Amino acid sequence: MKLVRYGTRGAEKPGLIDADGALRDLSAHVSDLAGEVLANLDALKGIDPATLPLVPGSPRLGACVGGIGKFICIGLNYSDHAAESGMAVPSEPAIFAKYTSAVCGPDDPILIPRGSERTDWEVELAFVIGKPGKYIPETQAMDHIAGYFVCNDVSERAYQMERAGQWSKGKSSDNFGPIGPWLVTRDEVPDPQALQMWLTVNGETMQQGSTATMVYPVAHLVSYLSQFFTLHPGDVVSTGTPPGVGMGKKPPRYLRAGDVVDLGIDGLGRQRQVCIADA
Repeated sequence: MKLVRYGTRGAEKPGLIDADGALRDLSAHVSDLAGEVLANLDALKGIDPATLPLVPGSPRLGACVGGIGKFICIGLNYSDHAAESGMAVPSEPAIFAKYTSAVCGPDDPILIPRGSERTDWEVELAFVIGKPGKYIPETQAMDHIAGYFVCNDVSERAYQMERAGQWSKGKSSDNFGPIGPWLVTRDEVPDPQALQMWLTVNGETMQQGSTATMVYPVAHLVSYLSQFFTLHPGDVVSTGTPPGVGMGKKPPRYLRAGDVVDLGIDGLGRQRQVCIADA
């Protein structure tokens, strides 16, 4: 299934994309794609999409997961991206938080923070937890995933690298966490380590990669994270980016107001964001 949240920001409704690509309303069956609903997505599989109301027009798509608890990101998880960043591949997954106030819809604008000179892009595969767990064996890790989606881990590199403290301050500005367009349930992604991914800026290809080159694959990440804290339904993990970010260009290239970012992952849809200056 391809599940979405649509409508005005803060008042999104749950929906489903049918086999013809039409948006259908799920509000009569679930209140949101959040929390315990994510733990029981199989219950939605018995619904005939043809019985769901069609949603007219082209409403805004919101973040494909509601009520996110933890938004965990993995740094330097592609060796070639680590190289372009001038950093070593970590001996264990490098984790940091993207605060949930950054979460937005897949086509909402990227807000360039006031005074920013180094706002960057990162196409990433993300997943959401459906089954809670702690100390999860890697052999059982995939059972804890509800589904997958596209994330743009937008980053302000000066805030991230040059200001005191953790990376999170450079990763969590408003609208720095677009996710979606839809949540693709786990059964429709047989191998998350075999997905092509891409990103362009103003039509120019910047990133072209594959999840096959991750240092730490999805199953390992689920197991690893669960050694430190319980994973709950609605927790989101974004798994890192391939090379081609602006920081790695020679000379570096960063986003400016008016730039248009397009990105996508095979089978998981695409995003499109216009960059605007934050007020």
